[in-house]
Amino acid sequence: MENNCTILFQLALGLSDPWYVAAVRFEETPECKRELHIDIDFKRGSKFPADDGTMLTAYDTVERQWEHLNFFEHRCLIHARVPRIRFNNKTQVVTVPWARKNSGFTLLFEAFAMLLIENEMPVSKAAGTLGVNPPRLWTVFSHWVDQALAHDQIPQIESIGFDETSSKKGHNYVTTAVDMKTRRVLFATEGKNADTIKQTAEYLQSKDVDCTKITNVCIDMSPAFISGCSEHIPNAAITFDKFHVVKEVNSAMDALRRLERRGNNLLKGHKYLFLKGKVSSAEFNERELLMEYYPKLGEGYRLKEMLTEFWDIQDREEAEGYLTFWCDMVKESRIQPFIRVANMIKAHWSGVVNYIESRITNGILEGINSKIQLAKKRARGFRKVSNFIRMIYFTCGKLKFNYPRFSI
Repeated sequence: MENNCTILFQLALGLSDPWYVAAVRFEETPECKRELHIDIDFKRGSKFPADDGTMLTAYDTVERQWEHLNFFEHRCLIHARVPRIRFNNKTQVVTVPWARKNSGFTLLFEAFAMLLIENEMPVSKAAGTLGVNPPRLWTVFSHWVDQALAHDQIPQIESIGFDETSSKKGHNYVTTAVDMKTRRVLFATEGKNADTIKQTAEYLQSKDVDCTKITNVCIDMSPAFISGCSEHIPNAAITFDKFHVVKEVNSAMDALRRLERRGNNLLKGHKYLFLKGKVSSAEFNERELLMEYYPKLGEGYRLKEMLTEFWDIQDREEAEGYLTFWCDMVKESRIQPFIRVANMIKAHWSGVVNYIESRITNGILEGINSKIQLAKKRARGFRKVSNFIRMIYFTCGKLKFNYPRFSI
């Protein structure tokens, strides 16, 4: 019976020669719980590979222990005498097939932990489910993400986008670099200054990407990003994000509504009436009536709608002419919130007009940013920004992992 039991566990663990299950036993813990202990051994006289493939016999062994997946409700621990060999006058501990080096868990345990995180379980909750401390699980998570990053291959890219996201409350930010074609995060680093662009360029160069061949970069109007891209991605045409400009125009429209509302309760509660694209017939009639009552509000709304036509123009020269016309219209209107937007566009003219040719926006970045915010929840309880960054890679980096796979 005992022999059949050891053979069963040997098959379950996938052990092959020279390893075998020597014993299986239950032990009582001080908390009166039962633990399953599996003793693994190797055949006497077995040889093991050194770093260069040379097969050597063990000269002694060291005792090791690993935590395995629970056996039903029982905690399961694996014990083994791990052989040590001498190679080039150095002592080398043999790597066992069921666990990676310097890990206190079996590969199957780590794979199951990663599967839980893959399926959107926060790390702290996954740790509780597995009965381990969260820092230990973060160590496992970090290993596999770092290994996948080390083996990640990045082909030559043409268009790249930069965006920042908050890591915690306050002014703690992480900047992400995204390949606009494959829609994946290539690099993430703490901060949102020009140095983040430098770090990105250095990382891409370490992956054999020629930054001088990047032709387009999409950013917001951050002076730090502009400076960093100009210096470290010198041949890329900068496109300022379309949605950033649209957001500024909408802010100008709302600022005008608030100015007109002073002393006019008729405009109360109509913020989104002038910001929405599609409205019902009743909302349309109400908006037309309000613009008739408040001509300046109507003029501002027409300026807002006129700028939307700019983004559909295909010819650069025609687009520049139209944008010049729009800025002149804004100047003649004397509506201060819109004048501020027009001045912003003039100060960043080339990057705004570049959209006509590049057609890249940070809509992709915003989509990834939404995933990153979900990743932040999955990284709930992280004490280091580096853990949050690894969760960004895990969620948005489209990395390839080589741990065993489960299906659930």
